[in-house]
Amino acid sequence: MKVNYVICASQEGFHKIAYAEWGLPEIEGSAVICVHGLTRNRCDFDPLAHYLSNQGRHVFCPDIVGRGDSSWFKNSKHYNFQQYISDMTTLIARTGAHTIDWIGTSMGGLIGMAIAALPNSPIRSLVLNDIGPQIPVHALWRLGHYVGKHPEFVSEEDAKRYFKTIYESFGNLSEEHWNYLTTHSIKERSPGVFVAKIDPNIKDSKSSGQFIKEFFVNPHRALEGIIFDIDLWYLWQKVTCPVLVIRGKNSDMLLPEHIKRMQRGHPNVAVIEIENAGHAPILFEPSEHEKIAEWLATKGSSLSY
Repeated sequence: MKVNYVICASQEGFHKIAYAEWGLPEIEGSAVICVHGLTRNRCDFDPLAHYLSNQGRHVFCPDIVGRGDSSWFKNSKHYNFQQYISDMTTLIARTGAHTIDWIGTSMGGLIGMAIAALPNSPIRSLVLNDIGPQIPVHALWRLGHYVGKHPEFVSEEDAKRYFKTIYESFGNLSEEHWNYLTTHSIKERSPGVFVAKIDPNIKDSKSSGQFIKEFFVNPHRALEGIIFDIDLWYLWQKVTCPVLVIRGKNSDMLLPEHIKRMQRGHPNVAVIEIENAGHAPILFEPSEHEKIAEWLATKGSSLSY
């Protein structure tokens, strides 16, 4: 694995997107791109990327701007889906691949769904980790309770206690997993003061429901994400590639009725449900890696989960 940067453009000028690259270019000219959730970073995919690269896949895991080791914007209004899609299009070009298998958790899944819905999209398969075309408003309210909070920690142990609280729904993580997640989620801002590796100004970017609506929803539907669910079904209708949906069994973000409707409107949607997880499964377990790799190899042609 190696970490590199790709230069992207925004209204502020140029900025760097950090990404981890696993494995070597594939003969068939494809690559896997794994994109994290709203407040997370590329390291969430380290275990899965390691597994897939050992299977011969070429894997790229970026830090979305404002997270991890990527640049921060001066103006929080630039943290939006238009920018994220533009940045990921640049990353797709950097991979040199002709086709992309996209794996996205929550926000990363929405970015992938938007790119997959575009004409002539290079995305040939799409894995949506606990996200779909309908985003329940009550789930957005819950996210809003911690998205805008950026506490300081006196130690990694202090940070780990906090993460265990806000990320409890990630699943039954071992202590080793929590240690890994914590180590790669914080930085020492000053001696003895640790903070999360995310720009605190993202909290001002309407980052829960509003920033989704700004890109995906018509302006007159102003109460979506505030009183009503956000409706992206019109976007889902444009996705034609095979899709694997992963759902945390206790998720409040992706509901069973949403998945049924997704399957009614699409001929190739497989589903994996993760026990003892909510929003969103962290995908650290080898059994989960095996199922994802198997689905990627067949694109759902002979699998039933």
